[in-house]
Amino acid sequence: MYGYRGVTALVTGASRGLGTAYARELARRGANLVLVARSGDALDRVAGEIRQAHQVEVTPVAADLAGPGGVTGLVEELDRQGRTVDLLVNNAGAGAVGPFLTSSLQRNVSSVELNVTALMKLSHVLGRRMVDRGHGGIINVASTAVFQSMPYQASYAATKTFVLSFTEALAEELRGTGVRVMGAHPGATDTSFFDGTSATMNPAFTDAPEGVAARTLDAFAKGAVNSYPGRTINRAMTWAPRLLPRVTVTRLTGRLNRSLGLHRAQDLG
Repeated sequence: MYGYRGVTALVTGASRGLGTAYARELARRGANLVLVARSGDALDRVAGEIRQAHQVEVTPVAADLAGPGGVTGLVEELDRQGRTVDLLVNNAGAGAVGPFLTSSLQRNVSSVELNVTALMKLSHVLGRRMVDRGHGGIINVASTAVFQSMPYQASYAATKTFVLSFTEALAEELRGTGVRVMGAHPGATDTSFFDGTSATMNPAFTDAPEGVAARTLDAFAKGAVNSYPGRTINRAMTWAPRLLPRVTVTRLTGRLNRSLGLHRAQDLG
């Protein structure tokens, strides 16, 4: 069992939604925190709330991980402050919604920079340091979207498929080093993921971020390589895409997303 008390956990995308839930749950379990997101004001607010509720150290660091030099600047700030990261929670994520050719190209490209490139960079830099010390952990937050192509969320699902493949491979490479790697695959979660678009989530089919965070950390503590921290049906629904022809699965997913109105979704900004 992995113990969280006294470790320093870095959580990306920590200013809202699932990232805030991970931060609060880690603090509840006794972990010190480095909180990372673009919004310094929101980070400061979350950090203050956690300090009031728990006797842990909380360090907010504002950084745009998808921007040029974002990851490098973050690592330099960690070094400047002398912070050693024991657990990396790569939670920050974004994605375009709607037909690919009519959605914002920049929104699609930025999601690749954040969901893939930043995650890989942080895993490389901080993972090497963990291996040198002989202990540590990395949790990469993916999605149940990894198990099928998703029309009207084409680039988002593709980035999360990368996260699955990368995480499983890295977990095997680091087996026996004292550093463990796990992928978390929540389903639809009640967050601000669709903010800035015309798409919405149906509350009846979304999980609370607090429960997702707690189940993710429970699974990591038990040594899982992949976890499915949402409702049970979410994991069951990942089996059909592994058994049916990919073309069939893609068409069924497209039909589902059209029924949710995602073929009409667009950016509002």
